[in-house]
Amino acid sequence: MKLVVKIGGAALDNKELVSKFAKTIPSLCQDGHKLVIVHGGGATLTRTLKQLGCETSFVNGLRVTDEQTRDVAIMVLAGQLNKQLVAAIGGAGQPAIGICGGDLRIFRATKKRYPDLGYVGEIVSVDAQWIERFWSAGVVPIVSSLALGNDGEYYNVNADAMASACAIACGAHALVYLTDVPGVKDAEGSVLRWLGADAIQKMVSDATISGGMLPKLEACTQALKQGVARVRILPANQAEVLPGFFTHPIDFGTEVVA
Repeated sequence: MKLVVKIGGAALDNKELVSKFAKTIPSLCQDGHKLVIVHGGGATLTRTLKQLGCETSFVNGLRVTDEQTRDVAIMVLAGQLNKQLVAAIGGAGQPAIGICGGDLRIFRATKKRYPDLGYVGEIVSVDAQWIERFWSAGVVPIVSSLALGNDGEYYNVNADAMASACAIACGAHALVYLTDVPGVKDAEGSVLRWLGADAIQKMVSDATISGGMLPKLEACTQALKQGVARVRILPANQAEVLPGFFTHPIDFGTEVVA
């Protein structure tokens, strides 16, 4: 099976969670699954920007990214966090390669116009042949959420959207989002075991869903519309269930269904 896993920035801030996640990857590969891991890094990026005296602001869960913020994002996402994740997975016994969307021009982006958030991009194409080549070599690609525009500039891309675009391009059988929350909650605060894509807009309208969950659920919906069979949001502290994702029932998190 082809599986794209996105791990969020808050989870990457926790060494214990990263170690737990990394240990699941060799088992998945040994069982014949082909993986791509996409990661964000918002928590570390925000902290680094603060240390540098830079302000951070968000619009509908997306970071406003001026040139300085973009350059720091390259340093943190494509550098520090990407290589730490490569080291953790390699240490668990699975060969992995860390890249950003600009490497080999795998992920191409265009500037997001509405609203204009600066150097924030949207994925317009994915060259999946390179991902297939990594898989053929027995290597797991680990992708940080940056992509090149046709103007030669790097753009900060929402990692949820990037994971969705990757899953669509690769013909993935499943897309899993590992997050720092237990799942999508209803108006009473209970985690929804199942969430129909047609119910999402109403939840947005009545503000049941807000902030970073907005782009995540938009990305989930796009993946389902474009042929990804399963899309699931799981708490990162339960990452040990991943090796049995295709064979065992999972009683937590939220499955987004078409």
